[in-house]
This record gives sequence, structure tokens and C-alpha cells, in this order.
Amino acid sequence: MTADVWLPIPADEVDGLPAPAESGLTYRFWDGGPDFPADPADCVFYVVPYMKSSEISVRPLAAMTSVRVVQTLSAGIDHVTPGLGVLPPGVALCNARGVHEASTAELTVALVLASLRGIPDFVRGQDREEWRADFYPALADKSVLIVGYGSVGAAIEDRLAPFECARVARVARSARTTERGPVQALADLPALLPHADVVILSTPLTPDTHHLADAAFLARMKDGALLVNVARGPVVDTKALLAETQSGRITAALDVTDPEPLPQGHPLWHSPGVLISPHAGGRTSAFMPRAKRLVAAQVTRFAEREPLRNLVLTTG
Repeated sequence: MTADVWLPIPADEVDGLPAPAESGLTYRFWDGGPDFPADPADCVFYVVPYMKSSEISVRPLAAMTSVRVVQTLSAGIDHVTPGLGVLPPGVALCNARGVHEASTAELTVALVLASLRGIPDFVRGQDREEWRADFYPALADKSVLIVGYGSVGAAIEDRLAPFECARVARVARSARTTERGPVQALADLPALLPHADVVILSTPLTPDTHHLADAAFLARMKDGALLVNVARGPVVDTKALLAETQSGRITAALDVTDPEPLPQGHPLWHSPGVLISPHAGGRTSAFMPRAKRLVAAQVTRFAEREPLRNLVLTTG
């Protein structure tokens, strides 16, 4: 039996991987294609292909009877959790904390600024050779609420710091204190929403956050507020969001949608005040170098029997 490591990046492109002769590991390249590179039963370390469907991501898991580590290249793990029940006990599931924070935070601020300052309207005006001069809201002096204050939420606040926001409030699953100030619990959301000019969703998708931004959530947002979703599409109830944006009461900037990808003809494409980017938060030039460093470090830790980083859970 061999000890295989399945990588969605060719091993010769990842500096720092343990040498096969010394580690006993054999590297197999698989990026979600129809054919497996080897017998899944020999895989001990599975790096999940990036930005593939849940169906593809979990397809080899049932046959991975020897796997000890499942490593995602995304911050979220919702695309692999449907397959965890078939894994043997003691398998470590690790995410890609540290890979996507900078890029996702950059896009978040870009979406906020583009939405507030009317950039989509400027682009449409340029296409028509129209000079569309007007006054637009500034981010300065606005109150911002970040819902989901993990590493991505903290990175977003770091990038908001120079913009002279009047206030940044933070919400996570449980209350705590950070260097930047208090983080309030999800239970405090109803009281915080009416005071926020910009509401940013950066929470993981879990049973507790599915449709977190439902009709009641959106109704508590102030008139003219902006909702920004860089989390997962199902964190927002699309039907409820359509009702609020089509009325013109609030606006939205969405890097993720439900359904995703958003099909042609879907009313969200043309709902007033909605800006959509195609799940582009992590897909930048910063991704691959950081992903390779993470993979090399995690495989090295595994080979040397050191504790893994970014451990999310261990199968029971």
C-alpha cells in the first residue's frame, strides 16, 4: 500500500513539499476530473480541488478509507461537509485560513465603494457616452456592521480603517473582545441592524446562518442601507432580498448568490441598486502563492507528525 497525497496543483509546482523518498508520500494530481489519478483507498491526505461543486469535491471521499486529512483551499467548508459522514473516525478537516483574507477584504471594500459612489452607473454612462454627474454617498461618516467576524471579517475592518467610518460594529456567533473593540453575539443583530448604513456578511454558511438575512433581517435595515454579501449565497434569502431591492428601499452588492452561478433571466440581475460580481473574492493573483505555501506547510506537518493548522473539526 502506498501513502498518497492528492493535490489539485501539480506537485512539481509546489515548493517545500516533503521529498517522497524521505517521507514515503506519493503525490497524485487531481483537480476534479472524471478519472481518479490512483486508487482513492491509498489516499492519506486529500487537498480538495478549488472552486469545484460539492458533488465533485466529495466524490472520492467514500472510497478514501485510509484518509487522515481533508484540506480545503477555501475558507468555507460547506462544500465538503455533505461527504464527511462516510469518512472513518479521526479524520482532520482543515480550511484555508490565511489564504483568502486579503483578496476577499479587498473586493469587499471595492464593492462597498462601487455601490456607494455609483460606479456601475458611471460604466453604463460611459458605454452610452453620457456624462452622468450627480452627488453620491461617501463611505466616510457611515456606520458599518460586519456580520461574521472571523479572519475575513477582521481583514475587512483593517481595510476600512482609513476611510473614516463613523463606527464599525462587529458580530460573531459568540461575544468576545478584540484589539479593535467588542464583538457582539448574533443575538444582538436585531438591535444593531437599524443603525447600520452598510451591512457586510462574511459569516460561514452553517445551519445557523442559512437565510440569516431573511425578510425580518432585511426589514430591520434602515432605508437606503447597503447589504454586501461576501459569505455564501444561501446566507441571504434571495426572495426577500428581491422584494426589498425592487422596492428601492435598500441596495445590495453580492459576490455570492443563491442560486449560483446566477442563471440568465434571473430577476436579481436587473433588480435596482444591485451590483453582482461572480464569486471573485478569492480568485486573484494572491491565491496561488498562498495556497501553495499552505499545502506545503500542512503536508510537511503531516509527514513530521506535527499538529496541523486551521483544524476545523475531527470526524467522530
